[in-house]
Amino acid sequence: MSNKIEKTLQRQREKIAEGQYYEAHQQLRVIASRYTKAQDWENATSILYSGAQSLLQAGQGGSGGDLCIFLLDVFNKGEVKPDASSKGKLLSLLRAFPKDEPTKKKFVGEMIAWSSKYGEYPAGDPEIHHVAGSLFTEDLEPYDAERHLLLGTQDSASTLSSLEYSWYEADDSHTAPLYCARGVLPYLLTGNLRAANKFFLLFTSQLAKKPNLSTQNVSTKSSDLRVYPSLPLLNFLGLLLLSVERGDPSLYRQLKSHYAADLKDANWSEALDQIGEMYFGIKIPRQGNPMFDMLGSMFGGMGGGGGAKKPATSRSSAPAASRLD
Repeated sequence: MSNKIEKTLQRQREKIAEGQYYEAHQQLRVIASRYTKAQDWENATSILYSGAQSLLQAGQGGSGGDLCIFLLDVFNKGEVKPDASSKGKLLSLLRAFPKDEPTKKKFVGEMIAWSSKYGEYPAGDPEIHHVAGSLFTEDLEPYDAERHLLLGTQDSASTLSSLEYSWYEADDSHTAPLYCARGVLPYLLTGNLRAANKFFLLFTSQLAKKPNLSTQNVSTKSSDLRVYPSLPLLNFLGLLLLSVERGDPSLYRQLKSHYAADLKDANWSEALDQIGEMYFGIKIPRQGNPMFDMLGSMFGGMGGGGGAKKPATSRSSAPAASRLD
């Protein structure tokens, strides 16, 4: 950082220390705008990062958050890639946000969009997702926490399991499978079998410590499973994970049939249909327009005129577990 930039920042830190938040915020924006106009991304970054940090540490979430958004604008214009330096700055700022600052969610959303555009992960950088999800967990924002932890790192399944179990403990004892499913099913839908298994193991390990819950251990040559006589849907989730590992469509159909009465009120049908297609090659019935279906049938049977059919889904097309780190 040049002496000129350091002196500029020192003056603004003094203003912030004196409580002149508005003046400091406006001057930092003006100076950063000049560097941005000159495409001097490095100095614009230094001004905005240090200025935002000072304001956030002073409890000025709105002004600090505004400079954070400006910094992401600089990263986008400068086509800065998500690396240790750029992510380190952004995550440091994210951690400095006051707990209830509304700008935080906008900042997280724009960080994810930036990392998706310039990074290797289409759904956004896993480390950013993990940190955001962990912070939303601390802020008691479970829905936002879930959304990010499901796309996070190898540590996210543990954080999500603790979140869902804490949430469950405030509910009736028989609702355990519903909270467990909030991790297992979405992880499977994102192709992350490893995280789904880890989440299930951690959640049920905590559940097994409950003094009044009856459990039975069932062992075979290939696997061990803890069975909960009073929680059939939890047993279903455990068997579902084993079925996905084996990839046998007939086993999956048998599993759904056996638990059909319990699944009736679970509202998991759409997710299970998707899982059936993804991992077992069981096509989801598509509702079409009867007229178009008839025309397609008529013209599709005429030689040379129809387009090529899509290949049937097979087990080999099931998604591999997503990278976690």
